[in-house]
Amino acid sequence: MSFWAVTFLEYWKRKNATLAHHWDCMDFQENEERPRPEFVAMAPGMEQNPVTGAMEPYFPEKTRQSRILTGSMVIIFMLCIVMIFLVTVIMYRGIISMMMYHTGSSVLRTQAGNIANISSSMVNLALILLMGQVYTALAEQLTKWEMHRTQTQYEDAFTFKVFIFQFVNFYSSPFYVAFFKGRFVGYPGHYGTLLGMRNEDCGPGGCLIELAEQLFIIMVGKQIINNIQEFVIPKMKAWKQKRKIAKVRGTQISQESKRWEEDYELIECEGLFEEYLEMVLQFGFITIFVAAFPLAPLFALLNNWVEIRLDAQKFVCEYRRPVAERTQDIGVWFNILEALSHLSVIINAFLIAFTSDFLPRLLYQYKHDSNLHGYVNFSLAYAPSGSMDSNSSQCRESGNYTLFYWELLAVRLGFIIAFEHVVFFMLRVIDWIVPDVPESLALKMKRERYLAKQALADNQDALLMVSRGSASSEGHFSELPIPTDCGTKAAQCHS
Repeated sequence: MSFWAVTFLEYWKRKNATLAHHWDCMDFQENEERPRPEFVAMAPGMEQNPVTGAMEPYFPEKTRQSRILTGSMVIIFMLCIVMIFLVTVIMYRGIISMMMYHTGSSVLRTQAGNIANISSSMVNLALILLMGQVYTALAEQLTKWEMHRTQTQYEDAFTFKVFIFQFVNFYSSPFYVAFFKGRFVGYPGHYGTLLGMRNEDCGPGGCLIELAEQLFIIMVGKQIINNIQEFVIPKMKAWKQKRKIAKVRGTQISQESKRWEEDYELIECEGLFEEYLEMVLQFGFITIFVAAFPLAPLFALLNNWVEIRLDAQKFVCEYRRPVAERTQDIGVWFNILEALSHLSVIINAFLIAFTSDFLPRLLYQYKHDSNLHGYVNFSLAYAPSGSMDSNSSQCRESGNYTLFYWELLAVRLGFIIAFEHVVFFMLRVIDWIVPDVPESLALKMKRERYLAKQALADNQDALLMVSRGSASSEGHFSELPIPTDCGTKAAQCHS
């Protein structure tokens, strides 16, 4: 998946270069982008643009930086709220497990962990979607308040804010299950607690299966809800708009609407931000946690197959044709995708090393038994002496870590270092092999630059010839003799 992610991004660079050249947007941001209308209306003063020399609306950079810093404090506060919700979901999971154990039903007691995990994942999904809507509206207001000059700067700032929040919002719970759940349980007589409740432990199968369940519910559940929203909400908006127009036309003579009027009566297009955000979050799910949930790419493929048709229906039949805007690339979204592809290598290395049983089994096969006989019993720890009742028949002399634990820790860290170096090296090789600009496009751009220079040189030569010709003509006219028969009108004859 890491190789696929980098290859995908490399070929997107090539596609992006082709599109930017086709629409003449290769240097659009630096040279041609004008200030935003909102910025022009709200800017407190005017200042000369150092590039164009024209007077433009101006907003002090120090004031903007202070506003960005204040907005960052708001973002941190909202992220703390996400952490509070995460702790709430953890406590909910513990309460549900206790309730299942106290029902007296053998079936519920057996499945208490699964019931608590699945129900808490659903509650977490609902909180994630709710907080996402709230924060998107808040981030929009913060970005407007920061007064960014161009539309590209505004969209990049808004995108970065929303993604940082959504990243923590969607991925905090899977991160907890993958790397923290079951690490601070303690032992009988000395259990770890959180707000008076005993820290939860992973099931007998380990945390990886619980992580897969949670990823399935969050990822697939989000996709289903988003697809339902993309189908239902435009229909409801269109119905509401038709009723509103019908009320306006109620007193008018009914006549058949023209095509352009019907197009204008469609609902206004809201842009592509939500579409990009959905794809980028999906990209994170299928790359960061693929070691725990290998079916994620399959569900992403099925979702995208459905979503293409839903988006076609929405943009063609429900929305007005959007106003085209020139841009050089997809902005900060590409940087986010690159960061996710690199983060996925590190996260998957830690998942394989610390969350899965791959390395413990490998080391047990090497040191004890190649057929894994006795591995399950070997992996179970006994309680330290004094922590169990007098009827206990088995306990360790002390609660210290064994030599195998330290050997396994060294193997895990060595695996992470080797895995990351090998994968990152291969990614750099792919980056080096695949050029960012297709060869045919590079040749076309070189040809265009050559023709532009040639045309400029020819134009300069032509101007020089014209200036020399006009100068020589004036010299010849000034030296013409005055005819003798002109008499007193010599000046007119000369002219």
